[in-house]
Amino acid sequence: QVQLVESGGGLVQSGGSLRLSCAASGSGFRINAMAWYRQAPGKQRELVATITSGGDTNYAGSVKGRFSISRDSAKNTVYLQMNSLKVEDTAAYYCNADGLRLSTLYRFWGQGTQVTVSS
Repeated sequence: QVQLVESGGGLVQSGGSLRLSCAASGSGFRINAMAWYRQAPGKQRELVATITSGGDTNYAGSVKGRFSISRDSAKNTVYLQMNSLKVEDTAAYYCNADGLRLSTLYRFWGQGTQVTVSS
């Protein structure tokens, strides 16, 4: 099975930066698209950014121009560089990856890492 482990979350002041990492481990799967989601208290989980196996990226309008998603496919690792952080960015951030095994697509989720932005 594939395990996704996020790291890099923490407490940061408004206007500061954080870089989240998500490493996929395990064997038998080919990792395709990867993404970051977030969930704030009392709200539904929302898509933040995606990156395809070819490197194409998409962002939620609320983070466009401030966040940047990238990946190191050789290490099955995806990153989220977060700049100019705002209080409203406070949420648990979750890594997502789609893995292909024997022509079947699986969706994997990390455990989440907390990002808290103080005013």
